[in-house]
Amino acid sequence: MHPKYRPDIDGLRAIAVGSVLAYHAFPSLLPGGFIGVDIFFVISGFLITTILLQSLAAGDFTYRDFYARRIRRIFPALVLVLLATLAFGWYVLLPGEFSQLGKQTTGGAAFFANLVFLGEAGYFDATAETKPLLHLWSLGIEEQFYIFWPLLLGLAWRKRWPILRLTLAVAIVSFLVNVVTVQPHRAAAFYSPLSRAWELMAGGLLAAMRLQAANATSAASVSTDPRPWTKHVQSIVGVGLLVLGLFMTRSTKAFPGWWALLPVLGAVSCIAAGPNGVLNKYLLSNRAMVWIGLISYPLYLWHWPLLSYARIVAGGEPSLQVRIAMVVAAIVLAWATYRFLERFVKLHLSQGMLRGLAASGAALALAGVVVFLGTPLPRNDSQALQAVADATREDNYYDGFEEAALGDQFVYRAGNGKHNVLLIGDSHVEQYAPRALELQRTQPGKARTVYFATKGSCPPVPGLFSGADTSCDERRAAVLDLALKPEVDSVVIGACWSCYFTGAGPTVNYFVDGKTAVHPFLNGDGIDLSLQSLGEVLKRLSAHKKVYLVLGNPVGMDFDPLKQIRGSRLGGMTAESGQLKAPMPEDQAQFNARLKAVAEANGAQVIAPFASLCANGQCLRSMPDDGSPAYKDIGHLRPRYARSFATYMDPALLDEDAGGK
Repeated sequence: MHPKYRPDIDGLRAIAVGSVLAYHAFPSLLPGGFIGVDIFFVISGFLITTILLQSLAAGDFTYRDFYARRIRRIFPALVLVLLATLAFGWYVLLPGEFSQLGKQTTGGAAFFANLVFLGEAGYFDATAETKPLLHLWSLGIEEQFYIFWPLLLGLAWRKRWPILRLTLAVAIVSFLVNVVTVQPHRAAAFYSPLSRAWELMAGGLLAAMRLQAANATSAASVSTDPRPWTKHVQSIVGVGLLVLGLFMTRSTKAFPGWWALLPVLGAVSCIAAGPNGVLNKYLLSNRAMVWIGLISYPLYLWHWPLLSYARIVAGGEPSLQVRIAMVVAAIVLAWATYRFLERFVKLHLSQGMLRGLAASGAALALAGVVVFLGTPLPRNDSQALQAVADATREDNYYDGFEEAALGDQFVYRAGNGKHNVLLIGDSHVEQYAPRALELQRTQPGKARTVYFATKGSCPPVPGLFSGADTSCDERRAAVLDLALKPEVDSVVIGACWSCYFTGAGPTVNYFVDGKTAVHPFLNGDGIDLSLQSLGEVLKRLSAHKKVYLVLGNPVGMDFDPLKQIRGSRLGGMTAESGQLKAPMPEDQAQFNARLKAVAEANGAQVIAPFASLCANGQCLRSMPDDGSPAYKDIGHLRPRYARSFATYMDPALLDEDAGGK
């Protein structure tokens, strides 16, 4: 049995898919657009629970029919998109990238994509933009719900357990898991079905309440419908909460966590309002909104591979015109998929077609495994191309470290040395974690216990701000206070100084003084005040312990490993190899000299990567041993380089004698 069709729910789907599409294509336009997925979760929870409870009440529920309907609904568009994504990947991807696409394909076809991505970079990380099937994580969550929930609900029905209380209990437990894990384990909270189930349960709870109310009304033979104005209020509140979530939620905030209540409660309120709620009737049930809602599933499937491949082919953020073209293409493909594939399957479904759809999904899952293992190789295949692909995929600097707490701050820890060292800064300090771990392995008697307290794009200079990440100030203040504690023996401070102080950096960075006055870098005194603030930090710390200031390593487009590739993704590609160099960035070298003067004037010892990476006006951009890229992107040394060759960090990471300050 299916619930009565409601056009306003299709309109709610339109808001959900439109939000996600806008966020992925034009992120600055709708910074909270990713909450559209949470709206989808509530809708699915409501509809599936309604179907299950109505079928159980009617006595015609079977697991076979339920899963047959799920296959009919999900597989046609999914199989088509997976095939197209895999085929185009063979044409444009590098060997390592194509292998990873195979793993993603298996995860998508077998509905555990969320678990695949859980072990990789987070949803909001830059590398996520080049994973063509990243968006299938949400489909994995829903499918895992489709497996778990019918079994539990069927058991509860047979045992005569109170359905409403059971649904509420599952929702509460899942919400608590979400809140408790979102800070220390953000990726797990985002991708895990345990921390996401409450969003589906919110819709399920509404379905259970409506069925209970309907049964009570039927038993009493009277109408208990609330006054119409309450439906209008629910409709207005629901849409209001969704709008609030779209413009207030940010990727830099702890999400899902408490923030996910905005889209979840908003969607619940909209659904509870019913088709006659004022905004449901005149906004959500609008013909254009309903049309988008009808194609929302294939539109969601198509949009991300198109945008992701556009980024891969462009080698970075594609132009506005290209992104608009990809959105239009996604809408056209979604309509065609709905009109010619989904409707055909719906009208001509047979047992043979059902088995064929299931077999196609299984075949794609198996094909993904084969591709992941290296067969077939992509069109652009060579050992040199593979070396470049390997370099760009190296991004887990903290592999081998344990998550720990130092004071009240989350850190990564390694070793059990007599003395310890705390490393503070952004990702350009994080990049030296592999060297610290290598010293733990090769010189355990001398290696200090290391604590890395880093935060990306967060310079360790009080008052210096880069972008709109307000959480940076709180983190940096906490770890700088932690550095003064007696249990910390020595401190290393570093950052991508060139990212903040040279090149394009001054146009976006600024300094805020103690009176909250803003001092711009461009045409202002923000740079001088920032260096003064850094000097004060170094002076305060060096009065109590050994302090090191790590200057910047060379950064810029010349160091991008993809620069070694000649040709284009859509044509043919070859890759350079050997000992490659790039001109030394003079502005960065000059600014490092200013930093060195600040350090020496305030009692800090200087670590200068330029001295090891550059000579005679040239800086290396390939590995000294095999000629593969030394960088993973335009600014970060790859873990393999740092592990073996960043020996300039050793004075800060080793005890040279039994003493020490």
